[in-house]
Amino acid sequence: MWTIGYSGRDPFGEPTRAPLDPVRGLEKLAELGAYGVNFHDDDLVPFGSDDAERTKILDRFKQGLTDTGLVTTTVTTNLFSHPVFKDGGFTSNDRAVRRFALQKVMRNLDLAAELGAKVFVAWGGREGSETGGSKNVPAALDRYKEGFDLLGQYVVDNGYDLRFAIEPKPNEPRGDILLPTVGHALAFIETLERPELYGVNPEIGHEEMANLSAAAGFAQALWQGKLYHIDLNGQHGPKFDQDLRFGAGNVRGAFWVVDVLLAGGYDGPVHFDYKPARTDDDAGVWVSAAACMRNYLILREKVQAFRADPEVQEALEAARVPELSVPTLNEGETWQQLQAEAAPDLATLDALGARGMAFEHLDQLALEHLYGVRG
Repeated sequence: MWTIGYSGRDPFGEPTRAPLDPVRGLEKLAELGAYGVNFHDDDLVPFGSDDAERTKILDRFKQGLTDTGLVTTTVTTNLFSHPVFKDGGFTSNDRAVRRFALQKVMRNLDLAAELGAKVFVAWGGREGSETGGSKNVPAALDRYKEGFDLLGQYVVDNGYDLRFAIEPKPNEPRGDILLPTVGHALAFIETLERPELYGVNPEIGHEEMANLSAAAGFAQALWQGKLYHIDLNGQHGPKFDQDLRFGAGNVRGAFWVVDVLLAGGYDGPVHFDYKPARTDDDAGVWVSAAACMRNYLILREKVQAFRADPEVQEALEAARVPELSVPTLNEGETWQQLQAEAAPDLATLDALGARGMAFEHLDQLALEHLYGVRG
């Protein structure tokens, strides 16, 4: 709801589009063929609304879900817009703010469970700092862990069928954000009391802002069984968070992200976290929303064609890609046996060093599929 509801406001200019009625958003997404929707609490219920107004808004939204057939895939909580969160929610230096942040999330976990969402996304956009002395990072991580452990206990005690997906980002809106990459988040999860409840929600743009391979981050999360949700969009390398529609920006990177998702058997929601261009009107919002879905389907088809291409199969063999799946040690072999084995002589090593890996041909075939010149 925050994507299609983006009004075009940026740090340098006022909105260029009128606010979007959430139920109209549901109706338009259903027309475009979307499966589901997600939202922050504040995307639907203005911050500070009383209980009666909140109930009225949510009842109307629930009816909209019923009427359109859309499902709520994920829910999240806005801990970054209101000035009270200027130094973060879970890791604010102000203890009163931390306590309020946890109360706000618990209330939204109740809503997520009520709507049948299976994943609760947690983006810590304000959990960070601009200056070294202002944030005791070990203490902040203690508070982060304390917060997630409490929320995990809350989910278990209430019997909710919910998992958490931590969304990494290196910077913006803070100068530096805690848990900035997929790797940081995965390491942090292992410190939690119930690590099985927590995974990651990597975003293409966020990983590329850190000058990292988004596909590699997605792949590691899959490898560890921690890819609970995904954010797909477009980005032109390590600059500000562009939130381009999926398929724009680094198209080659998008191709490999889709390849990783298909190869890894990802079966969660395919979510697009982008912003319609500020230069477009209301009609342009729906053009871009449809384009995200269409571009994913186009890339999925191209990836499938690439993997099914007999010449690609030969190129994979020539590049010895299947050999990487063969264990380096024989079954039951110990380090002592490996150490006792005669090492290759110099001539053999020279021959191995001179042997080409054939990677360029393999990559060219991928590009030709991406360019649409191979069927």
